[in-house]
Amino acid sequence: MPPHPHRPPELAWQVFRGSEAIRRGLLSRHHLRGASWIRLRQDVYADARLDRDHALACRAALLRMPRGAAIAGPSAAYLHGVEHAADFTDDVHVLLPATVRADSQPGVRVHHAPMSSTRSGLLVPVGSAAPARTSPPVGTSPPAGGPAEPQNAAAASNPFAESSPGAVMILPGPPRRTEPAACAWETAVWADPVEAVGIIDGLLRTGSVNRSALASEAARNACRPGGRRAAWVFGLTDGLAQSPPESHLRVRLVFAGLPRPVAQHPVRVSTGLILHPDLAWPEFRVAVEYDGQWHSDAERMHLDRRRLNQLVEAGWLVLHVTGRRLRKEFPALVREIRAALVARGWHP
Repeated sequence: MPPHPHRPPELAWQVFRGSEAIRRGLLSRHHLRGASWIRLRQDVYADARLDRDHALACRAALLRMPRGAAIAGPSAAYLHGVEHAADFTDDVHVLLPATVRADSQPGVRVHHAPMSSTRSGLLVPVGSAAPARTSPPVGTSPPAGGPAEPQNAAAASNPFAESSPGAVMILPGPPRRTEPAACAWETAVWADPVEAVGIIDGLLRTGSVNRSALASEAARNACRPGGRRAAWVFGLTDGLAQSPPESHLRVRLVFAGLPRPVAQHPVRVSTGLILHPDLAWPEFRVAVEYDGQWHSDAERMHLDRRRLNQLVEAGWLVLHVTGRRLRKEFPALVREIRAALVARGWHP
């Protein structure tokens, strides 16, 4: 029989510093090379049972950062529930106080907060719920010495408050991250505009942020570097998109010079049913439907074709876009949609 996995209770379901675990006598270097643990980065290990997702990468990155560091931008959006914002292998975006410097690390992008203290309210309290993906299975009690709640309210409200002195082996609580409106602003400034819109659409769709909060964030940071870019990206967002590819398609069509389409425009058909095409130009009765992989299902295909017939009967011209065409045939796609709009009366 294979040997029983060696997992001290203090390290079960945790991300930790290997050197500190050895110093405290919990593990040996030989143990760290075993199947119970995975090495995430230099001197950072994790329980091998944890999911390999971006939350795990964030926890690992923070253990190698100075105290007071916070997850930000697309990485924070992931922690707020936008799962397409980042993958396990993507760079982790980290925000540091303006006066703190850190050595560059592979897989980590370091940003600095402005000198002003106005950012002090822009971090989610440390005691906020952690993503379920990095928690023990249901019915498993957290190990002794696991994540703890903040010891006082002041520590939770101060984004750059330092933890208690002494060597840190395990981060207390879930990854510290900027709040949704702040991470939306950061994403708009740091990420590619098309990708940024898809992520911020995700924040809007999940209800993590609303358009009023985005407007307030843009106004508050208007004079900061990147302020104009963020306001421009916010103007391209639309929380009605049902998937990241729909967001990407909408923005790329605008960048290609087409009029801005309306997401999920209501169309009443002859049966009285109200359909919502993915993208539409109501003035010209032209619509675009994005077909993801799930549309190849036989039952889904049947419903899609019935839906298409109902839209055509209502006087709409409907074009379909697949993921492959969006990735590899976009110029031809733009020509086809442009021709459809012109045929329906659009004058470029």
